[in-house]
Amino acid sequence: MKKVLGYTRYAVLVPALASILGALLLMAQGSYEMILVIIDAVSSESSLKESIVYVLTAVDAILLGTVLLVIGYGLYELFIDADLDVPLWLRVDDLDDLKSKLIGVVVAIIAVVFVGIFVDANRSADVISYGVGAGALVVGLAIFAFATKKEVKGKPPKS
Repeated sequence: MKKVLGYTRYAVLVPALASILGALLLMAQGSYEMILVIIDAVSSESSLKESIVYVLTAVDAILLGTVLLVIGYGLYELFIDADLDVPLWLRVDDLDDLKSKLIGVVVAIIAVVFVGIFVDANRSADVISYGVGAGALVVGLAIFAFATKKEVKGKPPKS
């Protein structure tokens, strides 16, 4: 029975691969949109604000792809193979590592979305409400990260 239960960890392979494939798709689409924005900016009279909004939208897709990539690698490392060849900063030893990496990328996405709204002339009335909402979300994520942080044995807590 233990052996059967041990093999169930491989069920995570499907969502891990799906996350990685989704990440590649979003990164490809974001890169394609970025190329189109560059071509449009060079070949036509597009305004700076318009270009900024389109660039930030493309960056947003790329960052969402990064989130999916981190999730895919993290799930794979946690459940399938801890010796995955990834950079040190992408290593995931436990769910807390995965959580902190995801929070960092989510905060970056929130910042990109907010800046996109800030420079979009059509949504200027929404800036304060989005800013307060984004700030509340970032504060909530920071509190969550702090409240659920585990102390590493043998190391004193950071002060």
